[in-house]
Amino acid sequence: MVDLSLQGKHILLGVSGGIAAYKSAELTRLLVKAGAQVRVVLTRGGAEFVTPLTFQALSGNPVYQHLLDEQAEAGMGHIELAKWADLVLVAPATADIMARFAAGFGDDLLTTLTLATEVPIYLAPAMNQAMWRDPRTQRNAHYLSSIGWHLLGPDSGSQACGDVGPGRMLEPQAIVAQLQSHHRRPTSQSLQGKTVWITAGPTREALDPVRFISNHSSGKMGFALAQAASEAGAQVRLICGPVSLPTPVGVERVNVESAEQMLSASLDGIQHCDIFIAAAAVADYRAAEVAEHKIKKQSGKDSLALSLIKNPDIVATVAALTPDLRPFTVGFAAETRDVIEYAQDKLARKKLDMIIANDVSAEGIGFNSDDNAVTLVRPHHVLTLPRASKHELARKLIEHLAAAYYDPATPAGETIEATDVLAVTSQ
Repeated sequence: MVDLSLQGKHILLGVSGGIAAYKSAELTRLLVKAGAQVRVVLTRGGAEFVTPLTFQALSGNPVYQHLLDEQAEAGMGHIELAKWADLVLVAPATADIMARFAAGFGDDLLTTLTLATEVPIYLAPAMNQAMWRDPRTQRNAHYLSSIGWHLLGPDSGSQACGDVGPGRMLEPQAIVAQLQSHHRRPTSQSLQGKTVWITAGPTREALDPVRFISNHSSGKMGFALAQAASEAGAQVRLICGPVSLPTPVGVERVNVESAEQMLSASLDGIQHCDIFIAAAAVADYRAAEVAEHKIKKQSGKDSLALSLIKNPDIVATVAALTPDLRPFTVGFAAETRDVIEYAQDKLARKKLDMIIANDVSAEGIGFNSDDNAVTLVRPHHVLTLPRASKHELARKLIEHLAAAYYDPATPAGETIEATDVLAVTSQ
């Protein structure tokens, strides 16, 4: 099915001066292919990496570079450009341009356009990992998000300088997909005004400075739920373990490593959360003691004994909060047999409002797959959803969850057939 969400959209693409500017040529091509009309604003630094002629050929429109262009400004060109746009996308968004945006500068065409426009503004950050982690960059990113700008990424991985870490610009395909998701007409606004927190991905429990205990969770289901909840009108916080997935548009992301860190992030401000969805695959155990140095193989010994202790149960901790703090709490159950029976036991034992369970041993829907088949379980209710993409399932699950949130309990003593219960997985 062709996605028409960007069809006819007027997109101002700002290209600032970073090595990732080479990706912006492909981004321009993909936006045009998606049906958008693209006009490129090229900063002086951006023109050092990619020529204006490249963007003119790919977009089919003139490229804009200078604020004080005598011919364009005869008709207040920068204001006309700002009015023309349906959205502004800056890719790459360097640390410098983000700082200038945050400070309210208007000393070149791109910064002036962002001051003069009232349309949504999207940034695809691209910089060295140390620059991204710098407190000043983080302050600027948080401020821009707080005033309604949308950050797409950054991604994590190998960088042109040889470093590895967060700061890579998202791939053009991922940027286009996120824009399409954000501008796709939602089927419902069932969670409008609600605050939804979702945990996703695995946790890592350190054994020594180089080794850890973890699992195969990709975080795809949790990220799909975050996107679906945002599309349904919710304010979403995504608390995720170490995964390389791009952050859904409009979603606040909190990165953690261990189960204890995830619990701390989950309880921080929990009184403001309406719905808590525990989709993360949290490690059940952690090392009783983390070695200060790398654990070495010992000559003559073919085995190694590790002492493990239980990690905190995040979803049970949230479900056990006092009524004035406790949100509507949804758990996940990834099982390999007796899926519904284990899910119903977990639902009752942890006093959850709903549980989402699936069979991770089933071919094609286990960890890291793009598809899933799930069952949603509530007290006296069970509903099975057939195999589909995780994004399609997430939208259906959010609608079921919203209905359960507004009508959380079946009348006491009423018996409902098992075909009415629903459960989902935490991949």
